[in-house]
Amino acid sequence: MNFIETSIAGVWLIEPRVFHDARGYFFESFNAREFAEHGITANFVQDNQSKSSFGVIRGLHCQTGEFCQAKIVRVLVGKVLDVAVDIRQGSPTFGQHVKYELSEENQRQLYIPRGFLHGFSVLSETAVFAYKVDNFYHKEAEWGMRYDAPELGIDWQVPSESIITSDKDRIEHSLRDVPNFVL
Repeated sequence: MNFIETSIAGVWLIEPRVFHDARGYFFESFNAREFAEHGITANFVQDNQSKSSFGVIRGLHCQTGEFCQAKIVRVLVGKVLDVAVDIRQGSPTFGQHVKYELSEENQRQLYIPRGFLHGFSVLSETAVFAYKVDNFYHKEAEWGMRYDAPELGIDWQVPSESIITSDKDRIEHSLRDVPNFVL
């Protein structure tokens, strides 16, 4: 796998080596030894998957306290714009974000450590999104910000008239409200 450092320390863009032949393709999506060589030693305990249609924005979410989660995310079908926002108190990149297109064609993955908001927008007709997390979900530990918070300035690459979100994604928190994390 090719591990590419992003502009925010701890976040990695991962490009697997894909082997194509007449049958299709094969690639390794996770290898604990290779991940550990890049400082990623999380013990992943749960896999999640969602299916969404064009214009859906899921996020920006995280888990707080003892329920913080690191994630490895990827797209199985379709194409998304994946976003991670640094909300680690005292981080030199606090409030900054990285975003990458993840798709079934490019097979890229993004590793997002604990202390980040995460979200994605669907850029294809549909998308099936998978993520591996290192801590179990705990509803009371959820925290989030609006996907369109002006202080974040994220271009989700979806026309405003096409955006579909949930009530949970319209939370009015700001960077001033970021809870203290147990990382």
